[in-house]
Amino acid sequence: MEPQTGVVPQPAFAPDAPFRYVGGDPAIDLVNTVDWTARGLEVDRLTGYDRLMEWGVGAGVINDATVARLTRRAASDPFAARAAVHEAAALRGVLERIFRALTSGTDATRPIAELNDGMLRRASGALALTRSGDGTLSLGWPSLADSLLLPLVVTAWRAAALLASDDVRRLRRCGGVDCGWYFVDRSRNGLRHWCEMETCGTREKSRRRAARRADSR
Repeated sequence: MEPQTGVVPQPAFAPDAPFRYVGGDPAIDLVNTVDWTARGLEVDRLTGYDRLMEWGVGAGVINDATVARLTRRAASDPFAARAAVHEAAALRGVLERIFRALTSGTDATRPIAELNDGMLRRASGALALTRSGDGTLSLGWPSLADSLLLPLVVTAWRAAALLASDDVRRLRRCGGVDCGWYFVDRSRNGLRHWCEMETCGTREKSRRRAARRADSR
């Protein structure tokens, strides 16, 4: 196949591209840290452990105190930090395959098994109740408080909660060309088509107007 002329692909990695939290769940927002195009992954925002931390705070899976602690740990062990970023990309891929299967009506058994046998097993194995000074109990991962994988453990747990909830029926894939982002459609009429109206929705409307003008000529 001859390459298309005049097409300049976006860079695979985009360390300055902002994170967008439009999925309605941290697990979906992790998948939405890259564009899933027909040409492959583009505009990958997870370019380093600092970016993973930035995403984790915005997604609500870690807080500022955790960021400070894990940032120090990452600085002292850059090899482990790079490995954690690779783990993040792997979890993102597994979740995307699950979401793609569920939104297209195909079999999700294999990627669900990958989630079960991977990060979710790590999350469930470390889950524990802890008691605060006033006696209040909370559920968390105290043994992983200093683990560079903590944001991924929490995200895997949130993914499992989403997949086992009624919201899984509202899971949608954006209708935008070369987007591939997902979201939970909590709109009143259940007819949301776009990850964001001002991006994919606007582009699609512009494309349709251009097509109509071309047809009229």
